[in-house]
Amino acid sequence: MRLLRTLAAGLLLACPSLPALAQSFDDLVRALPEGSYSARGAVVEDIARTGDARAEAVLSALLEGELGVIEDTGQVLTTGRAPADALTGAAVDKAAADGAERIRVNNALRRTIRAALGVLTLGSPDPAKRLAAAEAAYRAPDPESLETLDAAIAAETDGGVRRAMEEARAVALLQTDAATADKLAAIDTVARRGDSSAQQVLNPIAAGADADLAAAAAQALESIERAQAAWGFAQNIWYGLSLGSVLLLAAIGLAITFGVMGVINMAHGELVMLGAYTTYVVQEAIRTHAPGLFGWSLLIAAPLAFLTAGAVGVAIERGIVRHLYGRALETLLATWGVSLILQQAVRSIFGPNNREVGNPSWMSGAFDLGQMTVTWNRLWILVFALAVFATLLWVMKRTSAGLQMRAVTQNRAMASNMGIRTPYVDALTFGLGAGIAGLAGVALSQIDNVSPNLGQGYIVDSFMVVVFGGAGNIWGTLAGAFSLGIVNKFLEPYAGAVLGKIIVLVAIILFIQKRPRGLFAVKGRFVDG
Repeated sequence: MRLLRTLAAGLLLACPSLPALAQSFDDLVRALPEGSYSARGAVVEDIARTGDARAEAVLSALLEGELGVIEDTGQVLTTGRAPADALTGAAVDKAAADGAERIRVNNALRRTIRAALGVLTLGSPDPAKRLAAAEAAYRAPDPESLETLDAAIAAETDGGVRRAMEEARAVALLQTDAATADKLAAIDTVARRGDSSAQQVLNPIAAGADADLAAAAAQALESIERAQAAWGFAQNIWYGLSLGSVLLLAAIGLAITFGVMGVINMAHGELVMLGAYTTYVVQEAIRTHAPGLFGWSLLIAAPLAFLTAGAVGVAIERGIVRHLYGRALETLLATWGVSLILQQAVRSIFGPNNREVGNPSWMSGAFDLGQMTVTWNRLWILVFALAVFATLLWVMKRTSAGLQMRAVTQNRAMASNMGIRTPYVDALTFGLGAGIAGLAGVALSQIDNVSPNLGQGYIVDSFMVVVFGGAGNIWGTLAGAFSLGIVNKFLEPYAGAVLGKIIVLVAIILFIQKRPRGLFAVKGRFVDG
């Protein structure tokens, strides 16, 4: 029986001109267990060309290593959780399936199977599946799939999917003996893709013997390199804005605290950490009691983090800082001690290990913008940072409390003589700065490890942003955060992350020598004095 099947498979593979009956789907599936990997790949391609409704299931099972054959009978079956005959779909006894010999595949055959599955799904009603099929056909071009691609392109209504199909057709056409004019058009189509995969397609053509095609491919490669350089620049800008939004959130609270009160708050990072742990507690409560609200967890956590960190900030100011005004060194040491106390308190309550804070669905995943990849969590953090900045700006410019803060910043003695309760303003300012640090912790919980050491990674950068932008000026904090973020991201590819930060620090030190009050100095008698 095995000998007969081997002979039949050999005839089937060696004689493509046999009648259609010999090339039926059933015969092709029965031929899969026999022959070399390359011969098996040819059978896979023939199975895909049949267009049989059963082909996708059979090839998927083969790709997953769940297709086998019973040696005695030659029956081909799927060997997954519910074993079944590959041709009829009839259930097969589990014991029989366990005794089946698995049809083996190697990496080259897997690529062939994926390409074949891609061709099969070009006619799927789901645009996402058609797009995936077109991409698969692009990665594994097959000149014999040109007719299938032409038919799919003619029927396609989605612009993005149609473009992907045209690119797959162009790559397949370049592997044929088509006319030079057709190949030149195909080169233009591939060049418009503009990514590294297009370069891989065009590089061999640029080094080929056909002068016209080589010149067109070389010109296309130059165009792609220019486009990639431009998109690389844009990607670095985006990374810089993303880092800048994190620095803005971490530093903006410190900016108003340092600017109004002149207090070097070394516990600011721990206030950020408290915001992150508040987010963790909220998510744990939601997971336990109301899982359906998980998508709203960050919106629930944000005001709670603001209140928690703000309350701790007011307690620090009323209990410690207000006794040390005008004594910068003592304030620095005292707040550093508070930071150690907060870290140890969190370790005692939550443990020293990282805590899991999940991303809601609307903050998960990414999307492509041209050749840039933008993650949703980073985009929403940027939006959140700008929203916090705008809200703080409104508070400072349009409310009585903000007016009092600005008055105390510019001339504390005069503000006190005008009836402003400066101790109240100090507590309010410290609490506001601490609350904003808590909001920063909510955002950072989505992109960083939530641990007792979370804030330590941002305290130095926060002070750099505040000093560079100008103490007490929130516009300066905005400019400083995004400037340092962008500069860091452009330096990292050349100097590395650590050396890049050192270079930025040295540059800020030199800058402060020329402009001691930063980019945007606050004006006023108290400040100038």
